[in-house]
Amino acid sequence: MYFAALLARTEDGWEASDTELDDVETLSDLIDLAREASVDDDTVIVFIEQEDAWFGVLRIEGEDDPRIYVSDGAAAARSSYGEILTKEILGDDLDDADTLDDLNLDGTEDGEPLDRDDDEEDEAGVSVDAVPAAPVGDRLILADLGMSESQLQELDSDALAEIADALGAAEVLETVR
Repeated sequence: MYFAALLARTEDGWEASDTELDDVETLSDLIDLAREASVDDDTVIVFIEQEDAWFGVLRIEGEDDPRIYVSDGAAAARSSYGEILTKEILGDDLDDADTLDDLNLDGTEDGEPLDRDDDEEDEAGVSVDAVPAAPVGDRLILADLGMSESQLQELDSDALAEIADALGAAEVLETVR
């Protein structure tokens, strides 16, 4: 089960909206969704969380390239939306699939642990160890907004609430939860 929300910065502070990921199949789809929520090309933060397995933050500012952070690369890579983010962070070598429909990462359900030797490869020939079971991406993604690298890496089960609190957007995020 996923939770996703958009926070768009405006002149009056942050505006939050619940986000449906049903039509998101690629990173471009997710970026387009974020840019549609942008007011005057201001900052938009997309939160994606899969229960307590992992969370991801996508930051869009105008037409700049997206900045991405994922709390646990290995857990995220085994889930449909997390794979989109980790693929962007770690490169296309993880899988040649262009859309979620083409994915067959490891034959497990989302977030289910792998049951194989560490040096095995998945069906695409990608080493299981290719995606670290650690934070991946831009660890300074929220530093200028009030959350340092070390604070971001220390987050656990209530990460999105703590991020929103650091951004001064806890109340608006809570309205869409």
